[in-house]
Amino acid sequence: MTNADYDLVIAGGGMVGSTLACALSDADFKIALLESVPLERIRPGEETDLRVSAINRASQRIFAAVGAWSDMTAWRVSPFRDMRVWDAGGFGQIHFDSATLGEPLLGWIIENRVIQYALLERVRQLPAVDLLCPAALETAWPEDAGGWRVRLTDGREFTTQLLVGADGAQSKVRELAEIDTRGWSYHQKALVANVRTAEPHQETAWQRFLPTGPLAFLPLHDGRCSIVWSTTPEQADQLLALDEYDFAHMLTEASERRLGEIVQVRPRGAFPLRLQHARAYVKPGLALIGDAAHVVHPLAGQGVNLGLLDAATLAEVLLDGLAAGHEVGALRVLRRYERWRKSDNLPMLGIMDGFKRLFGNSLPPVRLLRNLGLNLTDAAGPLKNAMARRAMGLEGDLPKLARAAS
Repeated sequence: MTNADYDLVIAGGGMVGSTLACALSDADFKIALLESVPLERIRPGEETDLRVSAINRASQRIFAAVGAWSDMTAWRVSPFRDMRVWDAGGFGQIHFDSATLGEPLLGWIIENRVIQYALLERVRQLPAVDLLCPAALETAWPEDAGGWRVRLTDGREFTTQLLVGADGAQSKVRELAEIDTRGWSYHQKALVANVRTAEPHQETAWQRFLPTGPLAFLPLHDGRCSIVWSTTPEQADQLLALDEYDFAHMLTEASERRLGEIVQVRPRGAFPLRLQHARAYVKPGLALIGDAAHVVHPLAGQGVNLGLLDAATLAEVLLDGLAAGHEVGALRVLRRYERWRKSDNLPMLGIMDGFKRLFGNSLPPVRLLRNLGLNLTDAAGPLKNAMARRAMGLEGDLPKLARAAS
């Protein structure tokens, strides 16, 4: 399709979709980015939002390369330099610190809203991108001549050579493309809240593996912590129903008082956890990125980082295809993206699922083995450092936007 209204329509202006739009802004592409939530509702407020992401070094490089990082830091970002993990069912523990790795820090904790707003503000400056906001996809269908015809909920219609689904775990694009997923519910909810502790967080991410799931304390810029407490749906609902005093007491005990008493609790929320993976990432004239393609357990904070690598990889593949004279929606171009990202995403999904199951097993022999494993890994410097560097996005088959400047 050479006479389409757009070269790309990106359904979903969240962190991943807006990153893709920014990454392609200098190419000879005409792009439409659809975001259903009005900008004024995305703009960060004075209070730190409940939903945050652990951003690794590769993702930070992507944000810097597309011109959005400085706006994020102007709002608020929270660096962390250490990570301490321990098992509630025994003696195992592991400690990662940036100094040992020869790095200034491990990563940043940033509100999702800060990331999305900074990226959308960058999009608004780009002449090649039409930001349609608020706008939502109603339906889409493949055209006989190639590409897709898109209809929005407000009745507008246009054609595109490539339709990109960046519209989350319940992706409408994936549904319209009839791409199946495989996966399962973890029968867990992640309870989130911002809390203040009696002791300083020391720019450290703290994570305790409880029998019902991991409890993480993530350092925030103002001295508070963002907690992510993965537990059974029944316990999550009970914790949400507690008053502030009783919840603070329960949280203090669950954390073994590593940061002292919980002295302040802000409003709480919760969301269900599952593993999900699309059987295909691409079809002719269509691609899936981010949670539309894969959903992972949040215990290692890798979900958004994987999605941002999707965006950077798809951008690189499309630019290479353009330079080679291929149409933007050509399946041979999109297959390269699928092969590249599946080879990275599938092992990560497997590892995170394995960790979840390992630490959720209460059988005494399993508890003993995992505690020994934690301590042995902690003592094995090269192995531990290799794991950390991979998680930080310092090593691996990275797209150009995610690599360190040579």
